[in-house]
Amino acid sequence: MLSILIPVYNYDVYPLVRELKKQADSLGIVYEIIVQDDVSQKFISENTAINLLPNCTFSVNSENLGRGKNINLLCSSSKHDYVLIMEADALPESEFYLKNYISLLSEFSTIIFGGVKYSNIIPPKEKILRWKYGISRESKTLDYRLQNKYDFVFTWNLLLRKEILLKNPFPEFIREYGYEDAVFMKTLRVNSIPVLHIENPLIHYNDENSIDFIKKSESAVNTLHQLISNKKTEYKDIKLSSIYSILKKFYLIGVVKVIYTKNKQRILNNLTSENPNLYLFDFYKLGYYSILK
Repeated sequence: MLSILIPVYNYDVYPLVRELKKQADSLGIVYEIIVQDDVSQKFISENTAINLLPNCTFSVNSENLGRGKNINLLCSSSKHDYVLIMEADALPESEFYLKNYISLLSEFSTIIFGGVKYSNIIPPKEKILRWKYGISRESKTLDYRLQNKYDFVFTWNLLLRKEILLKNPFPEFIREYGYEDAVFMKTLRVNSIPVLHIENPLIHYNDENSIDFIKKSESAVNTLHQLISNKKTEYKDIKLSSIYSILKKFYLIGVVKVIYTKNKQRILNNLTSENPNLYLFDFYKLGYYSILK
């Protein structure tokens, strides 16, 4: 029936496993929960306790694989026909989370995405940027997602037939942070694999501070630069590089570089404040990308 796959890195995933196990047991389904750590420095002892739970396993990779390759390895080691990819720092909103998915398997057997939400509790000042970004840019209504079926799907809270993932694996050439989801979704779009959007969200409890989130975003931009340079994706496939391409046609990249360089610290001051401006964050990433080019 169902293999629940949880890639983890430096996070205590035991509460998530316990909740999923409780729901699966109540449904009486055949299942397994596989947690695979990508060489973390934290929470190994907490997560090792997962091995004491029936139908649940926890293991640590011998080397850091990156998210895409880690998920592919989880899939290849799974036993059942359907796989549900989870995010370590998220929890189901509903006590019927698994039931909502299972009820759809007989009528829709390709890919189902349940969406993502963020807590309404405002975090401390130093964590506002990630929270605000999540609410504004990642948490989309079902109606919006239905109109943009391939644009707002993440590499988690994703239920699909195992054979689909085996035939269309996550890109293993992406070793650093960023854009695995975009490359994966392009593969699905090109191969005309349909995605069903439903309202069955995970609450994402990402608690990154603003400085770390900015650094991760820079890393993602570096990844995007490498993907385009190596012809693994095209400018038009990603909003950031698409905007860059348009500005380049009008010879405006030089202006972007000057504004970015002169105002970088002021922008960072805003992004780490208690009221970060997401449009400034967009420009920061555009400026950072322009410098790479």
